[in-house]
Amino acid sequence: MFERTTGLLLAVSLAGAAGTAFAETPVERGAYLVGTVMTCHNCHTPIGPAGPDMSKALTGGTVLFDEPAFRVRGSNLTPDREHGIGAWSDAELKAALREGVRPNGVPLAPIMPTGFYGVLTPSDTDAIVAYLRSLPPSPNRVEAPVYRAAVEREVMPEAERPADPARFADKVELGRYLVTIAHCLECHTPRVDGRLNFAAAGAGGQEFRGPWGVSVAPNISSHPQKGLGGWSDAEIRRALTEGLSRDGRKLKPPMGYGFYAKMTPADVDAVVAYLRTLPPRE
Repeated sequence: MFERTTGLLLAVSLAGAAGTAFAETPVERGAYLVGTVMTCHNCHTPIGPAGPDMSKALTGGTVLFDEPAFRVRGSNLTPDREHGIGAWSDAELKAALREGVRPNGVPLAPIMPTGFYGVLTPSDTDAIVAYLRSLPPSPNRVEAPVYRAAVEREVMPEAERPADPARFADKVELGRYLVTIAHCLECHTPRVDGRLNFAAAGAGGQEFRGPWGVSVAPNISSHPQKGLGGWSDAEIRRALTEGLSRDGRKLKPPMGYGFYAKMTPADVDAVVAYLRTLPPRE
């Protein structure tokens, strides 16, 4: 079983960023995606005892990811030209987001789930860039990443190319898109020899260590006993948005229910509909 030791704080799951119920502009749409579905504040915003410090939103994270292959913190995503992304072109930002490559050609550490972001539609990619451009620039300097070995980008099947928004009229297809950009299967898929085993996507099993002790990503496939097959839609929605398991137990981090609570009801329903389609896994 693959174990990843993280420095995520318990408060990560207790607070989320504000989202908009109806995103009318690219900036609003970008704010919604960044602040809810994609949980970007988990890594790129300082974390305090009460959760993400939104007065310093996306100015760089306090969580340190110290892995055998790399040592990184979430970078400053504000448009500061020296310490943020202000000097990056739109094309460079999109390449980092969708392809996992910095403007200087250095790959992003795989803790950044770019292997799931290739599915982003062009309009959503543009919206994220527009939102990041709208942030107040912060001069906060985040230490440069350290790479101890070559890093390999893992791409989720069906996330290699942008999704077709015309398919989102189908609730399941919209849910597939949202679950992908939320990179749910990054945690809820077992690893074999350190790599995600997408043939068992949804089976869970990864362990996460932090101030909360040890949490194990549960099986979210449609298996009737080991997965969500026996859960009602309401129970799944409650787990997503309130962090409560079927039996009332509080879910442990790094589950980002504080962010998912800000998703629109229609988006949450679409996620539930898609999870119902995941093949049952033991």
